Amino acid sequence: MQHRYIGRSGLRVSPICMGTMSFGTWSDKSESFKILDTAYERGINFYDTAEVYPVPPTAELAGLTEEIFGQWIKTKPRDGLIIATKVAGAASGWFVPPIREGLTAIDHHHIELAVEGSLRRLGIDYIDLYQVHWPDTVVPIEASMEALDRLVAAGKVRYLGTSNENAYGLTKANTVAHYEGLARFESIQNNFSLLNRRFMDELATVCRREQVSLLPYSPIGGGVLSGKYNGGDTPANSRFADYQNAAEPRQRVMAERFVNEGTLASTAQYMEIAAGAGMSPVTLATAWSMQHDFVASTIIGARTADQLEESLAALEVTLDADVMEQCEAVHAAIPYPMG
Repeated sequence: MQHRYIGRSGLRVSPICMGTMSFGTWSDKSESFKILDTAYERGINFYDTAEVYPVPPTAELAGLTEEIFGQWIKTKPRDGLIIATKVAGAASGWFVPPIREGLTAIDHHHIELAVEGSLRRLGIDYIDLYQVHWPDTVVPIEASMEALDRLVAAGKVRYLGTSNENAYGLTKANTVAHYEGLARFESIQNNFSLLNRRFMDELATVCRREQVSLLPYSPIGGGVLSGKYNGGDTPANSRFADYQNAAEPRQRVMAERFVNEGTLASTAQYMEIAAGAGMSPVTLATAWSMQHDFVASTIIGARTADQLEESLAALEVTLDADVMEQCEAVHAAIPYPMG
Protein backbone atom coordinates (compact mmCIF):
# COMPACT_ATOMS: atom_id res chain seq x y z
CA MET A 1 0.00 0.00 0.00
CA GLN A 2 1.25 3.46 -0.90
CA HIS A 3 1.30 5.56 2.28
CA ARG A 4 1.11 9.35 2.33
CA TYR A 5 2.45 12.01 4.67
CA ILE A 6 0.10 14.40 6.46
CA GLY A 7 1.18 17.98 5.79
CA ARG A 8 4.79 18.58 6.75
CA SER A 9 4.58 16.04 9.56
CA GLY A 10 6.23 12.69 10.04
CA LEU A 11 2.85 10.94 10.07
CA ARG A 12 2.79 8.40 7.24
CA VAL A 13 -0.75 7.11 6.82
CA SER A 14 -2.79 4.74 4.70
CA PRO A 15 -4.82 6.55 2.00
CA ILE A 16 -7.98 5.47 3.84
CA CYS A 17 -8.61 6.33 7.49
CA MET A 18 -11.11 4.36 9.60
CA GLY A 19 -13.66 6.65 11.23
CA THR A 20 -15.32 5.57 14.46
CA MET A 21 -18.23 7.92 15.13
CA SER A 22 -20.81 5.11 15.09
CA PHE A 23 -19.10 3.08 17.84
CA GLY A 24 -21.43 2.88 20.81
CA THR A 25 -24.68 3.85 19.10
CA TRP A 26 -25.19 2.46 15.60
CA SER A 27 -22.42 -0.12 16.19
CA ASP A 28 -22.13 -2.04 19.46
CA LYS A 29 -18.75 -3.00 20.91
CA SER A 30 -18.63 -6.39 19.18
CA GLU A 31 -19.41 -4.95 15.75
CA SER A 32 -17.02 -2.05 16.35
CA PHE A 33 -14.20 -4.54 16.96
CA LYS A 34 -15.12 -6.38 13.75
CA ILE A 35 -15.01 -3.11 11.80
CA LEU A 36 -11.62 -2.21 13.26
CA ASP A 37 -10.18 -5.69 12.70
CA THR A 38 -11.37 -5.70 9.09
CA ALA A 39 -9.75 -2.33 8.43
CA TYR A 40 -6.53 -3.34 10.17
CA GLU A 41 -6.30 -6.60 8.23
CA ARG A 42 -6.60 -4.61 4.98
CA GLY A 43 -3.61 -2.48 5.94
CA ILE A 44 -5.34 0.58 7.41
CA ASN A 45 -3.03 2.18 9.98
CA PHE A 46 -4.91 5.47 10.55
CA TYR A 47 -7.93 5.79 12.89
CA ASP A 48 -9.99 8.86 13.76
CA THR A 49 -12.19 9.48 16.80
CA ALA A 50 -13.32 12.38 19.04
CA GLU A 51 -14.18 13.14 22.64
CA VAL A 52 -17.86 13.79 21.81
CA TYR A 53 -18.39 10.53 19.89
CA PRO A 54 -20.54 8.51 19.36
CA VAL A 55 -23.10 10.37 17.27
CA PRO A 56 -25.67 11.65 17.79
CA PRO A 57 -23.78 13.25 20.72
CA THR A 58 -25.32 12.94 24.18
CA ALA A 59 -24.06 13.70 27.67
CA GLU A 60 -24.62 10.08 28.67
CA LEU A 61 -22.57 8.54 25.84
CA ALA A 62 -19.88 11.14 25.13
CA GLY A 63 -16.48 9.46 25.33
CA LEU A 64 -17.81 5.94 24.81
CA THR A 65 -16.31 5.68 21.33
CA GLU A 66 -12.84 6.46 22.65
CA GLU A 67 -13.33 3.84 25.39
CA ILE A 68 -14.30 1.16 22.86
CA PHE A 69 -11.44 2.10 20.56
CA GLY A 70 -9.06 2.15 23.52
CA GLN A 71 -9.98 -1.43 24.40
CA TRP A 72 -9.31 -2.50 20.81
CA ILE A 73 -5.93 -0.73 20.74
CA LYS A 74 -4.69 -3.08 23.45
CA THR A 75 -4.88 -5.95 20.94
CA LYS A 76 -2.56 -4.23 18.43
CA PRO A 77 1.00 -2.82 18.46
CA ARG A 78 0.66 0.87 19.42
CA ASP A 79 3.57 1.99 17.25
CA GLY A 80 1.83 0.58 14.19
CA LEU A 81 -1.22 2.82 14.62
CA ILE A 82 -1.71 6.49 13.80
CA ILE A 83 -4.40 7.65 16.21
CA ALA A 84 -6.30 10.91 15.78
CA THR A 85 -8.86 12.41 18.11
CA LYS A 86 -10.44 15.82 18.67
CA VAL A 87 -11.19 18.40 21.33
CA ALA A 88 -14.80 19.56 21.08
CA GLY A 89 -15.18 23.02 19.59
CA ALA A 90 -16.59 26.06 21.31
CA ALA A 91 -20.11 26.12 22.72
CA SER A 92 -20.40 29.60 21.18
CA GLY A 93 -20.56 28.07 17.71
CA TRP A 94 -23.16 26.20 15.66
CA PHE A 95 -23.46 23.39 18.19
CA VAL A 96 -23.32 23.19 21.98
CA PRO A 97 -21.54 19.91 22.82
CA PRO A 98 -23.06 17.92 25.69
CA ILE A 99 -19.81 17.83 27.67
CA ARG A 100 -18.27 20.05 30.36
CA GLU A 101 -21.76 21.41 31.07
CA GLY A 102 -22.05 22.94 27.61
CA LEU A 103 -19.36 25.55 28.29
CA THR A 104 -16.57 24.33 26.01
CA ALA A 105 -14.01 26.67 24.48
CA ILE A 106 -10.71 26.25 22.66
CA ASP A 107 -8.69 27.67 25.53
CA HIS A 108 -5.97 26.28 27.79
CA HIS A 109 -8.42 25.04 30.45
CA HIS A 110 -10.69 23.06 28.13
CA ILE A 111 -7.88 21.78 25.92
CA GLU A 112 -6.04 20.35 28.94
CA LEU A 113 -9.21 18.72 30.31
CA ALA A 114 -10.04 17.30 26.90
CA VAL A 115 -6.65 15.81 26.11
CA GLU A 116 -6.28 14.23 29.54
CA GLY A 117 -9.74 12.69 29.20
CA SER A 118 -8.97 11.31 25.73
CA LEU A 119 -5.62 9.85 26.82
CA ARG A 120 -7.33 8.15 29.77
CA ARG A 121 -10.20 6.70 27.74
CA LEU A 122 -7.91 5.58 24.92
CA GLY A 123 -5.41 4.12 27.39
CA ILE A 124 -2.41 5.55 25.55
CA ASP A 125 0.50 7.86 26.41
CA TYR A 126 0.32 10.14 23.37
CA ILE A 127 -1.97 11.10 20.51
CA ASP A 128 -0.53 11.21 17.00
CA LEU A 129 -2.86 13.88 15.60
CA TYR A 130 -4.90 16.13 17.88
CA GLN A 131 -7.57 18.16 16.12
CA VAL A 132 -9.88 21.05 16.96
CA HIS A 133 -13.33 19.66 16.14
CA TRP A 134 -14.71 23.02 15.02
CA PRO A 135 -13.49 26.62 15.39
CA ASP A 136 -13.75 28.96 18.35
CA THR A 137 -14.70 32.44 17.11
CA VAL A 138 -14.40 34.06 20.55
CA VAL A 139 -11.10 32.95 22.10
CA PRO A 140 -8.21 34.64 20.22
CA ILE A 141 -6.49 32.21 17.89
CA GLU A 142 -3.16 33.18 19.49
CA ALA A 143 -4.35 31.80 22.83
CA SER A 144 -5.71 28.63 21.25
CA MET A 145 -2.53 27.90 19.30
CA GLU A 146 -0.35 28.55 22.35
CA ALA A 147 -2.43 26.12 24.43
CA LEU A 148 -2.26 23.46 21.72
CA ASP A 149 1.49 23.99 21.34
CA ARG A 150 1.92 23.14 25.04
CA LEU A 151 0.55 19.66 24.33
CA VAL A 152 3.18 19.08 21.66
CA ALA A 153 5.95 20.41 23.89
CA ALA A 154 4.79 18.11 26.70
CA GLY A 155 4.82 15.04 24.42
CA LYS A 156 1.10 14.37 24.88
CA VAL A 157 0.47 15.12 21.20
CA ARG A 158 2.73 14.69 18.17
CA TYR A 159 0.99 16.95 15.65
CA LEU A 160 -2.01 19.27 15.39
CA GLY A 161 -4.94 19.51 13.03
CA THR A 162 -8.22 21.36 12.68
CA SER A 163 -11.60 20.56 11.19
CA ASN A 164 -14.79 22.20 9.92
CA GLU A 165 -12.70 25.31 9.28
CA ASN A 166 -12.65 27.88 6.48
CA ALA A 167 -9.76 29.30 4.46
CA TYR A 168 -9.39 32.37 6.67
CA GLY A 169 -9.34 30.36 9.89
CA LEU A 170 -6.73 27.87 8.66
CA THR A 171 -4.52 30.59 7.20
CA LYS A 172 -4.81 32.81 10.29
CA ALA A 173 -3.98 29.96 12.67
CA ASN A 174 -0.91 28.86 10.76
CA THR A 175 0.28 32.43 10.26
CA VAL A 176 0.13 32.94 14.05
CA ALA A 177 1.95 29.65 14.57
CA HIS A 178 4.67 30.68 12.11
CA TYR A 179 5.40 34.08 13.66
CA GLU A 180 5.07 32.89 17.27
CA GLY A 181 7.17 29.77 16.77
CA LEU A 182 4.30 27.42 17.67
CA ALA A 183 3.21 24.04 16.32
CA ARG A 184 0.93 24.55 13.34
CA PHE A 185 -2.06 22.72 11.90
CA GLU A 186 -0.77 19.98 9.58
CA SER A 187 -4.24 18.86 8.52
CA ILE A 188 -7.80 19.99 8.11
CA GLN A 189 -10.76 17.62 8.34
CA ASN A 190 -13.74 18.92 6.36
CA ASN A 191 -16.76 17.54 4.57
CA PHE A 192 -15.73 16.76 0.97
CA SER A 193 -17.39 14.53 -1.59
CA LEU A 194 -18.82 14.36 -5.08
CA LEU A 195 -21.88 16.08 -3.59
CA ASN A 196 -19.98 18.72 -1.64
CA ARG A 197 -17.04 20.30 -3.46
CA ARG A 198 -16.95 23.58 -1.52
CA PHE A 199 -13.43 22.72 -0.29
CA MET A 200 -12.12 23.27 -3.81
CA ASP A 201 -13.30 26.88 -3.94
CA GLU A 202 -10.56 28.29 -1.67
CA LEU A 203 -9.28 25.75 0.84
CA ALA A 204 -7.67 23.50 -1.75
CA THR A 205 -5.42 26.41 -2.76
CA VAL A 206 -4.42 27.03 0.86
CA CYS A 207 -3.60 23.34 1.34
CA ARG A 208 -1.50 23.13 -1.79
CA ARG A 209 0.49 26.29 -1.15
CA GLU A 210 0.96 25.76 2.58
CA GLN A 211 1.44 21.98 2.51
CA VAL A 212 -1.57 21.23 4.71
CA SER A 213 -3.42 17.97 4.07
CA LEU A 214 -7.15 17.47 3.81
CA LEU A 215 -8.60 14.50 5.67
CA PRO A 216 -12.04 14.42 4.02
CA TYR A 217 -14.99 13.00 5.91
CA SER A 218 -18.33 11.87 4.47
CA PRO A 219 -16.79 10.85 1.11
CA ILE A 220 -20.03 9.03 0.28
CA GLY A 221 -22.21 11.93 1.39
CA GLY A 222 -23.36 10.36 4.64
CA GLY A 223 -24.42 7.27 2.69
CA VAL A 224 -26.39 9.18 0.04
CA LEU A 225 -23.90 8.31 -2.72
CA SER A 226 -24.51 4.61 -2.10
CA GLY A 227 -27.87 5.15 -3.80
CA LYS A 228 -29.90 3.80 -0.90
CA TYR A 229 -31.92 7.02 -0.64
CA ASN A 230 -32.83 6.96 -4.35
CA GLY A 231 -35.60 4.41 -4.02
CA GLY A 232 -38.29 6.97 -3.25
CA ASP A 233 -38.41 6.45 0.49
CA THR A 234 -35.87 7.10 3.22
CA PRO A 235 -34.63 3.64 4.24
CA ALA A 236 -35.31 2.58 7.80
CA ASN A 237 -32.32 2.22 10.15
CA SER A 238 -30.33 4.84 8.23
CA ARG A 239 -28.63 7.99 9.49
CA PHE A 240 -30.98 10.42 7.82
CA ALA A 241 -34.07 8.47 8.81
CA ASP A 242 -32.89 9.05 12.36
CA TYR A 243 -32.05 12.70 11.68
CA GLN A 244 -35.32 13.49 9.91
CA ASN A 245 -37.19 12.41 13.04
CA ALA A 246 -34.76 13.90 15.55
CA ALA A 247 -35.88 16.30 18.25
CA GLU A 248 -32.88 18.55 17.65
CA PRO A 249 -33.41 21.03 14.76
CA ARG A 250 -29.72 20.86 13.75
CA GLN A 251 -30.04 17.19 12.83
CA ARG A 252 -33.18 17.82 10.79
CA VAL A 253 -31.39 20.59 8.89
CA MET A 254 -28.49 18.22 8.21
CA ALA A 255 -30.90 15.62 6.81
CA GLU A 256 -32.36 18.17 4.42
CA ARG A 257 -28.91 19.31 3.34
CA PHE A 258 -27.74 15.77 2.53
CA VAL A 259 -30.99 14.33 1.13
CA ASN A 260 -32.69 16.66 -1.31
CA GLU A 261 -33.72 16.86 -4.95
CA GLY A 262 -30.27 17.97 -6.11
CA THR A 263 -28.24 15.36 -4.19
CA LEU A 264 -30.54 12.55 -5.30
CA ALA A 265 -30.46 13.65 -8.95
CA SER A 266 -26.66 13.87 -8.82
CA THR A 267 -26.40 10.49 -7.14
CA ALA A 268 -28.51 8.87 -9.85
CA GLN A 269 -25.98 10.03 -12.43
CA TYR A 270 -22.99 8.97 -10.35
CA MET A 271 -24.57 5.53 -10.03
CA GLU A 272 -24.69 5.28 -13.82
CA ILE A 273 -21.04 6.36 -14.09
CA ALA A 274 -20.03 3.76 -11.51
CA ALA A 275 -21.92 1.01 -13.30
CA GLY A 276 -20.25 1.93 -16.59
CA ALA A 277 -16.86 1.79 -14.88
CA GLY A 278 -17.59 -1.62 -13.35
CA MET A 279 -17.65 -0.60 -9.70
CA SER A 280 -20.11 0.28 -6.98
CA PRO A 281 -21.05 3.95 -6.45
CA VAL A 282 -19.45 3.75 -2.97
CA THR A 283 -16.14 2.66 -4.50
CA LEU A 284 -16.39 5.42 -7.12
CA ALA A 285 -17.07 8.11 -4.51
CA THR A 286 -14.29 6.96 -2.19
CA ALA A 287 -11.76 6.67 -5.02
CA TRP A 288 -12.71 10.13 -6.31
CA SER A 289 -12.02 11.61 -2.87
CA MET A 290 -8.65 9.88 -2.61
CA GLN A 291 -7.56 11.04 -6.06
CA HIS A 292 -6.88 14.71 -5.18
CA ASP A 293 -3.35 15.90 -4.57
CA PHE A 294 -4.26 17.81 -1.39
CA VAL A 295 -5.82 14.73 0.25
CA ALA A 296 -3.67 12.61 2.57
CA SER A 297 -6.27 10.09 3.77
CA THR A 298 -10.02 9.76 3.23
CA ILE A 299 -12.07 8.97 6.32
CA ILE A 300 -14.64 6.21 5.84
CA GLY A 301 -17.28 4.95 8.25
CA ALA A 302 -19.52 1.93 8.65
CA ARG A 303 -22.22 0.55 10.91
CA THR A 304 -21.18 -3.04 10.17
CA ALA A 305 -18.00 -4.73 8.99
CA ASP A 306 -19.82 -5.97 5.91
CA GLN A 307 -20.35 -2.37 4.76
CA LEU A 308 -16.61 -1.76 4.57
CA GLU A 309 -15.81 -3.79 1.48
CA GLU A 310 -17.06 -1.31 -1.11
CA SER A 311 -15.11 1.54 0.49
CA LEU A 312 -11.93 -0.49 0.95
CA ALA A 313 -12.15 -1.61 -2.68
CA ALA A 314 -11.13 1.96 -3.58
CA LEU A 315 -7.61 1.12 -2.38
CA GLU A 316 -7.17 -0.80 -5.64
CA VAL A 317 -8.83 1.79 -7.91
CA THR A 318 -7.50 4.74 -9.90
CA LEU A 319 -10.21 6.55 -11.83
CA ASP A 320 -9.25 7.23 -15.43
CA ALA A 321 -9.56 10.61 -17.14
CA ASP A 322 -12.85 9.69 -18.81
CA VAL A 323 -14.53 8.78 -15.50
CA MET A 324 -13.23 11.95 -13.86
CA GLU A 325 -14.58 14.03 -16.74
CA GLN A 326 -17.98 12.36 -16.42
CA CYS A 327 -18.02 13.24 -12.73
CA GLU A 328 -17.13 16.85 -13.56
CA ALA A 329 -20.03 16.98 -16.02
CA VAL A 330 -22.48 16.00 -13.28
CA HIS A 331 -21.20 18.78 -11.07
CA ALA A 332 -21.41 21.28 -13.92
CA ALA A 333 -25.04 20.34 -14.53
CA ILE A 334 -26.03 20.28 -10.82
CA PRO A 335 -23.53 22.51 -8.99
CA TYR A 336 -23.29 22.39 -5.20
CA PRO A 337 -26.37 20.24 -4.47
CA MET A 338 -25.61 20.43 -0.73
CA GLY A 339 -25.57 24.24 -0.87
